[in-house]
Amino acid sequence: MTKHGGPLRKLKSWLADVTAPGGLSMAGYALPLGDQLLPLEGRVGAAFTLRFTGGRSCVRCGREVKKLYGDGLCFPCFRDAPEASPCIIRPELCEAHLGRGRDVPWEREHHLQEHLVYLSFTGNVKVGVTRSVQVPVRWIDQGAMLAVPIARVPYRQLAGAIEVDLKQHFADRTEWRRMLLLSDPVPGEVALLQARAHVAEVLDTAFREFFLPAEPVVSIGYPLENVPPKLVSVHLDKLPEIAGKLQGIKGQYLVWADGRVLNVRSHSGFHVDVE
Repeated sequence: MTKHGGPLRKLKSWLADVTAPGGLSMAGYALPLGDQLLPLEGRVGAAFTLRFTGGRSCVRCGREVKKLYGDGLCFPCFRDAPEASPCIIRPELCEAHLGRGRDVPWEREHHLQEHLVYLSFTGNVKVGVTRSVQVPVRWIDQGAMLAVPIARVPYRQLAGAIEVDLKQHFADRTEWRRMLLLSDPVPGEVALLQARAHVAEVLDTAFREFFLPAEPVVSIGYPLENVPPKLVSVHLDKLPEIAGKLQGIKGQYLVWADGRVLNVRSHSGFHVDVE
């Protein structure tokens, strides 16, 4: 089998022109390895080996380092880069609309643009925020089988403020095992529509003008069937080689048939060989 190698980046994902069982649109995936992009279509169900070479490099500046921070950053980039600003995790802290930030031109380009607040179903109903241009990639990245926009706003901080308001009523995190084991979207659609109706009742009046009462629910299928009942998260620092049959892919997770699970995004910057 051909060998590919390079520093990992988070899985590249999209909605493919393929329909999954139940009428869901199927997520497509490719694995970025440095300047290579390895398509994963057809690799599910086949032998798949991923081997850590021991090298690490910053995904932003490319500097080789011994330790990475966040999602693959060297310490100076983690400290100073706009991609690691507190408002990435907590969008209500964003100051792009005030002309402030770690890198004002970057903030203007990425955060001073239309954002969506959405509800998704990953085993429970979750509230989240994303740039409009990141739909549906953001939903695929978190492994959502269903998602629906509930508010459209002109900048990031406002989306974050709405999310904070709704955290009183909905979760804002995904439990990865529950997400991977979820296979039936039907109960989720009922829950999602009920949740949107609840938003209409509880949303702060200051945000009502941005509410979207009738957006269609997006359904997403994943190349992951017959999930092993016992799932074990592994890290390349402790297990530098994972080999076996690739059972499937969902969210940012590669799942092997023996139940081992690798979060690709959390290994951004790790240098690997793939066979």
